[in-house]
Parts: sequence; structure tokens; C-alpha cells
Amino acid sequence: MRITRLTVVVLRAFLDEPSTPRYGYDLMRACGLGSARLYPILDQLERAGWLERERRSGARVGYRLTAAGQRSARMELARRPSAAGLRLGVLRPGWGHR
Repeated sequence: MRITRLTVVVLRAFLDEPSTPRYGYDLMRACGLGSARLYPILDQLERAGWLERERRSGARVGYRLTAAGQRSARMELARRPSAAGLRLGVLRPGWGHR
């Protein structure tokens, strides 16, 4: 799986509270990403087995790292010294939507 800078930002958001389900809008705000950037990353993580989605009330979907996803995410972030400097919310919505 290709881990981009944006994927690292999303993984950090999940690792802040790995057992708590996160929702799309919450992740968009925390990561500074629009839906066109966020949802393909979530799909990629889910296909890789790092993420599971759970249907909540109505159309709301929660996302949570799997145990394997938590281990893999921590290993990826540890391998990337530059990831330590990435902070949530540093990207503004609309960046990279060209």
C-alpha cells in the first residue's frame, strides 16, 4: 500500500484515539482534508485491512483502526521521521483539489 503524506495525517488522527470510532466530517476537520481526498484514503486503508467501518445511526458511518491497522500505522509512522512534525489540521480544506 502506498503511504502518502496525507495518509500519514489521517493515520495520526486515528492513533490519537485508536479505539474510538471516527466519522468522515470529524476526520475532514481534524486533518484539514476535503471529502475528495479523505474518502479514497479511508477506502485504501479499509481494503488493506487497516480500517473497519461500522454503520451507526442513520447513514452515519464510523471508522476505526483494526488491531493490525494500529500496529501497521505505528510502524509506518516510526519509519518516517518527518511524520513526527506533521500536525493535525495543518492542511487547509481545498489543498490539492486540482
